[in-house]
Amino acid sequence: MTLCLGPTGSGKTLLLKKLQNIENVDTTATSVPTVGTNMFTIKIDNEIYNIRELGGVMSPLWSKYFNGIQKIIYVVDASNLCQISAAGVLLYTIIAHPMLAQAKFLLVLTKMDVSYRQMRNEALLMLQMRRFEKEIKQKVTITEASAISGEGREEILSWLKKK
Repeated sequence: MTLCLGPTGSGKTLLLKKLQNIENVDTTATSVPTVGTNMFTIKIDNEIYNIRELGGVMSPLWSKYFNGIQKIIYVVDASNLCQISAAGVLLYTIIAHPMLAQAKFLLVLTKMDVSYRQMRNEALLMLQMRRFEKEIKQKVTITEASAISGEGREEILSWLKKK
């Protein structure tokens, strides 16, 4: 089982819908924050991958779902510089959790279609990723994505397939 976590409004639901089906995102509708959980089944090369999305408002309860988790997809809205520091605090909290000591992490910078290219670097600086990578044991893979354009979809699916 894989968990998809991130602050409210980071784009988790749309991203997972895009992973599930490249034609699945309705750009004419507005989304509402996930309160609770969503389950997504993603089929890649005849393999089934189950991903549980936990809403950002549930962050105080995320640890209740960590038992047996092998992979974490952590989603950060790269276009919202005001949210990135808070996203970093949440990321540090979960990556330091003992139940996730062996888990693999994918940091997804979303909404790259509405942000300028330099925002990726600014986001990584604000998250203090260089320092972070020196201090943690887990491997953190970083990718960029857009649920609207589909950018990053193949990289995320490839990461999910890796053992």
